[in-house]
Amino acid sequence: MAGHEIPEPADREQLTDPASDLQAAEDTRQSCDPAFRHGVVVGFDGSTSSERALAYAIGMARRLGSALIIVHVANRLPTTVWAGCEPPVFVDVPDHRTEVLGLELACADYLAEVPWILVERGGDICHELEEVGQEYSADAIVVGSTHGIVGRIFGTVAGRLARRAQRPVVVIP
Repeated sequence: MAGHEIPEPADREQLTDPASDLQAAEDTRQSCDPAFRHGVVVGFDGSTSSERALAYAIGMARRLGSALIIVHVANRLPTTVWAGCEPPVFVDVPDHRTEVLGLELACADYLAEVPWILVERGGDICHELEEVGQEYSADAIVVGSTHGIVGRIFGTVAGRLARRAQRPVVVIP
């Protein structure tokens, strides 16, 4: 093979450094305030069941002497609803509900005794609650239960989260 040289393994250059990939992944991960480490994560969307979960989580955080991480998961819809394409691609739907919830929580007297933050995420509720719990090394995740036919057919967030979570899950009826 004149004119073509096949490099030996020792001559090959490594295109990416695995250590730099790991560092880049760590840098892109949202850094969290150390004051909220080992806090209580609660899913909140303003519904009656999430208000009950929030009330329980406030008491739990107060008893543990820890902080409260309130998580609102914004809507995401598959584009296949409109385009009919495969595989499904998810699109963020503008959700101004987080801003409204944040203002309501900021004015709430019952949150005055516990340090808290509101985290907005987009995606699957179970996955995002567990992800926030992992990021903050949460002691527990508190969610409200869902009642109704939709929960019976598709499964509830609380049920799916309890099966897959890596930390305690408290379900409030």
